[in-house]
Amino acid sequence: MARIAHLSDIHFGAHDPRIVAAAEAWLQQRQPDLVVISGDLTQRARRDQFRQAGAWINRLRAAGMKMLVVPGNHDVPLYDLARRFGAPLRRYKRAISNDLCPFFEDDEVAMLGLNTARSLTIKGGRINHDQMRLLRDRFAHVAPEKTRILVTHHPLFAMPIGRGNELSEAVGQHEDAVRAAAQAGIHIALAGHFHRTYAEAAEKMVAHAGGALVIQAGTATSTRLRNAEPQSFNWLHVHRHDEVELQVVVWDGASFQRGHHVAYFRKDDAWIGQDMVDTGALPGIRIAEKARG
Repeated sequence: MARIAHLSDIHFGAHDPRIVAAAEAWLQQRQPDLVVISGDLTQRARRDQFRQAGAWINRLRAAGMKMLVVPGNHDVPLYDLARRFGAPLRRYKRAISNDLCPFFEDDEVAMLGLNTARSLTIKGGRINHDQMRLLRDRFAHVAPEKTRILVTHHPLFAMPIGRGNELSEAVGQHEDAVRAAAQAGIHIALAGHFHRTYAEAAEKMVAHAGGALVIQAGTATSTRLRNAEPQSFNWLHVHRHDEVELQVVVWDGASFQRGHHVAYFRKDDAWIGQDMVDTGALPGIRIAEKARG
């Protein structure tokens, strides 16, 4: 079993230092097998914001945690046009990592991160055909029993956002990207961007999407909340490629606490979710209302 902490939208520069410290303490105590951060480490891609983000990530690494991190659209300068179009991720590379498409593999999981942040889009993301080839090639030699996980900042799919479940725009070149993920045999797709906790089977979101379970993380430490969701991140127990537990870890105003807990498994080529009983879990954030049944 692989234990994965999935955080997103840290937003140093629009963060709460207490919550940042609490997230670090929670991770230090649990020591996940892998920490995933799916983009937006900063609020405005400023030098001091990257310095804070880099120091935080380095403390987690120094504590023995393995990391897989990808940038988000907020990690590209918005108002500095020369830097935005000339060297959009230079500060990210200096502070966080030179590798914009990191790959991790152990005995149980194989995971690829893809950079979806672009200079020409303010909020939206895009996957190009070179990245799609990389996606297919990276997983071509992965053993079939391993769980294949894709990490992006922007989700590949149009996502329900807001209380009325209006749909967001899908990532650029959406149809080709979804096809590449299906061809690569992706089992789990992790993303962020919308500051909303969500999970759903890819095949329920778009036709011919393959067998992936799509999992979105809320904002872990930002003060920019949406839909009245508190800060949170995801705690995954990946038992097998067809059996995953997902628990939301929720900020209660003083510390991070266990929240809604759902076990997902594939049956008859479909993902089924079942609530797990946890009498100590906080109410509030609910995962994947449509996927359970």
